[in-house]
Amino acid sequence: MVKVFCFFETLSLGGEVLIRVHSWIKKERKKMPGFHYTGIAADGKSIDGTINAEGLQAAIGMLKGRGYFLSEITELRGGSSKPKISETKAAKPAGFSLNLSFGGLKLKPKQRTTFTRQLAVLIVSGLPLLRALRVLRDQEKGSAAQLFNNLAEDVESGSLFSQALAKYPKTFPTVYIAMVRAGEAGGALDACLRRLAEFGESEAKLKGKIKSAMMYPIIVVFVASAMITFIMLKIIPIFVKIFEDMEAGALPPPTRMLIFLSKIITQKIYLVVIAIVILAILYKLLSKWKKSKYLIDQAKLKIIIFGPVILKTIMARFSRTLATLISSGVPILQSLLIVRDTIGNEVISRGITMVHNQVREGEGISAPMNRAKVFPPIVTNMVAVGEETGSVDQMLDKVADAYEDEVDNAIAGLSSMLEPILIVFMGVIVGFIVVSLFMPLISLAMGISGAGG
Repeated sequence: MVKVFCFFETLSLGGEVLIRVHSWIKKERKKMPGFHYTGIAADGKSIDGTINAEGLQAAIGMLKGRGYFLSEITELRGGSSKPKISETKAAKPAGFSLNLSFGGLKLKPKQRTTFTRQLAVLIVSGLPLLRALRVLRDQEKGSAAQLFNNLAEDVESGSLFSQALAKYPKTFPTVYIAMVRAGEAGGALDACLRRLAEFGESEAKLKGKIKSAMMYPIIVVFVASAMITFIMLKIIPIFVKIFEDMEAGALPPPTRMLIFLSKIITQKIYLVVIAIVILAILYKLLSKWKKSKYLIDQAKLKIIIFGPVILKTIMARFSRTLATLISSGVPILQSLLIVRDTIGNEVISRGITMVHNQVREGEGISAPMNRAKVFPPIVTNMVAVGEETGSVDQMLDKVADAYEDEVDNAIAGLSSMLEPILIVFMGVIVGFIVVSLFMPLISLAMGISGAGG
């Protein structure tokens, strides 16, 4: 009987100890700072909640352990459920003072790529992120040094590196921030920075090839336009005076049209400038309205000669960006949204939205891409192979390589094709001007010779 009593007494004491330990843990948890987080779970669903942890990095580690991909995490005020300052709001310029603070701190794409490459090398070498940012700051001058200093101060104050970058959306685009965020969540920031540098270099290489190929046609058009303007301003008025002095009478229709255009340029040039400005503003407004932008982008893809090159360029960018995001650990649903917002063509963007919605419902990628009717068969077939082998990112990289080669060949062919087309076009214009000016003179000469006979 005594043994039974001792057993129950021990049991009750043990239970009391467990209750006390549990209440102590609760108290200790309350002492820990709270963090509000948003992001995407492993199944693709949006998440929004709070967690207690010893610090920011501890909270990130705990959430990463649950398989969450974070888009935002902020410390809570005291014990309240409201964040101190929303980093999402801080990332967007709000107010005059904020524009003054951040407006002048920009990097050119080439500078951003160099910064990314150097930062990746420093982190791989073993330097902490804060120290690496300060090393890069000390190497720069002017606005670049100020920008790196601001990034270092934000990181030192407890912000994530991606949150610090988000304050400068004109320098660091959505793709860049998403990949850095993925690197932070996966503990592979150096690898993500290295991929970002490679991505920036490939983008710059493609743009450089397009610009160099288009340089000759642009120069030809500029020189031809300058020559035609000179003829309209200086030569045609002389011929008009000759016609008046010789009393040429009724001029042929081409000559009258040429003289009319010359008068507009010489006497009412302001109307031409106003018309150009109105057209530019109208195009800008139509490009912001989704329905008209869709029609404009659709027309761009169907332009003779240029349309196929534009489509290939978009597909190269789509494949490279999506491959880079997936290989960096960004969830497929968020990757599709980022690519959609950065692709720059409403027709392709709508197709990506359709793919995103069907992937969210549990489908693969290749079948929705095929149904979207905006992706070439090579893209959908390569993605299908990637899904079967578990290497979608590698297949997309191969697609990007193939399309970049095609763009190179298309641009080279386009440049060689434009040269004779421009020469013929300029010949036709100059020929029209010459014929229009000399038709009245020939008629007068024939009239004089006929009267003399």
